[in-house]
Amino acid sequence: MNSMKKGLVALTLASTLAFSGCGYNTLQAKDESVNAAWSEVENQYQRRADLVPNLVNVVKGYATHEEKVLTEVTEARANVAGLKVDKEVLNDPELFKKYQETQSQMTGALSRLLAVTENYPDLKANEQFRDLQVQLEGTENRISTARTRYVQTVQDYNTYVRQFPQAMTAKVIGMKAKPNFSAEAGASKAPTVNFN
Repeated sequence: MNSMKKGLVALTLASTLAFSGCGYNTLQAKDESVNAAWSEVENQYQRRADLVPNLVNVVKGYATHEEKVLTEVTEARANVAGLKVDKEVLNDPELFKKYQETQSQMTGALSRLLAVTENYPDLKANEQFRDLQVQLEGTENRISTARTRYVQTVQDYNTYVRQFPQAMTAKVIGMKAKPNFSAEAGASKAPTVNFN
């Protein structure tokens, strides 16, 4: 019986050492870091989506004949709100790409809205509009910062999950490399704004 206890203790000790060397705990910690960074990206996108109705309402009062742009912004926000986002987005490159495309549509619609407002000096002077514009600009900066942190966290995770021996552990427990943000089509070309 005594040798059986010693054998069980040795097996437990060997298992503990094997699991500590396989990267399991670090994989879990890095996965949680990716989830936390993603949550911050989502929070900032939600903040932007929450600002949009107020911005549209203020602009509506001044730019009533710019209905097409207002409709585009409203539709883009609806698409963002209607997109179900959960942890699976982080594990499915196709869902991640769709999420990124939807957010890009929102960014484009907001850019067109802000370009239209340049034609309305009274609107630009409106205190409520200026406050919303400052909040939106701040939110865009926060989105950029959150995305940068997410990209760095995913890079760290993906590098770790692909290294030996943790790559074997990751495969056994079903952890894969996560998708990351990529440059949008035409991102290297500066946008053209024409007020004619």
